[in-house]
Amino acid sequence: MKDILSMLPEEILADFREKGFPAFRAKQVSQWLAKGVSSFDEMKNLPLELRTRLAEEYSLYRPEVLRKQVSAKDGTIKYLWGLSDGNAVETVVMKYRYGNTVCISTQVGCRQGCAFCASTIGGLVRQMEPSEMLNEVLFSQKDSGETISHVVLMGTGEPLDNFDNVMRFLRLLNHPEVFNLSLRHVSLSTCGIIERFDDLAQQDLQLTLAVSLHAPDDETRSRLMPANRGRGVDALMKACRDYTEKTGRRVSFEYAMIDGVNDTLPHAKLLVERARSVGAHVNLIPLNHVEESRYGPSTQGHMKAFIKVLEDSGVNYTVRRRLGGDIDASCGQLRRKFEKSREK
Repeated sequence: MKDILSMLPEEILADFREKGFPAFRAKQVSQWLAKGVSSFDEMKNLPLELRTRLAEEYSLYRPEVLRKQVSAKDGTIKYLWGLSDGNAVETVVMKYRYGNTVCISTQVGCRQGCAFCASTIGGLVRQMEPSEMLNEVLFSQKDSGETISHVVLMGTGEPLDNFDNVMRFLRLLNHPEVFNLSLRHVSLSTCGIIERFDDLAQQDLQLTLAVSLHAPDDETRSRLMPANRGRGVDALMKACRDYTEKTGRRVSFEYAMIDGVNDTLPHAKLLVERARSVGAHVNLIPLNHVEESRYGPSTQGHMKAFIKVLEDSGVNYTVRRRLGGDIDASCGQLRRKFEKSREK
């Protein structure tokens, strides 16, 4: 069976014509899919015979809300979605001045092994389909009642490790007959799979590439992020410069502040050099505590000293506001708790 939600409207139209279905029905189906429907039976303006045929030839699945947590502090909503095969992924809806952002997962689990991240515990289970990523957006908006204006691919998984499915998801997200979201409102986070940077640049997308740097030197970064081994920070910087040159889009550096590991003054000074060499924006992230990790967030004193180096250098930076601290805010924590409960 074909996964109809992973199909572009033009592909649905071509399929319908091949099957002898009226062409105008394809547009109706696409309109229903964009609303986030659970089954073909909900498409009431389609004749029963056609709905029956569609159910026989195409798959359509609504994710199940396994857990939902709402922050009493800031209204952040965290979902644990149950997928059709029994796996689960996390999605977070965050409220900002400029609108509502949904942070989606792109893989079930992750193979990258970053030392401070809960998402990678247990490794990669499987790739997510374009429809499953789109459902994270559609049903987060539908269930929360909040209009989604921005999407960040910063949840569980490495988007560039699921390249083809992620690119199709982005086309669906941007398509005027699907979600119609400008890709300027999308950020894609990568741990630095630099061999895919050229492929991404060739897609000519207007999204923001957010590189999870987390350390400006090879020794620290390789200890924190296995993806750095065999690549190195110098190669990553070159890939970032090449990407910016080809796309005209500024790269941002994500930098989780980890106490006593990457938050020293020498780290700050080297980060300044790295950011200047690329023309990157730096996004400092107060680390969320992960139960299985030995790493903790930087102290206020270390944060202030680190920030002063950036300010004095004139590097463009922001400090990410901590959201959802009372609801398993760190990526992978809610799914990890769910998996552990199933093991008992």
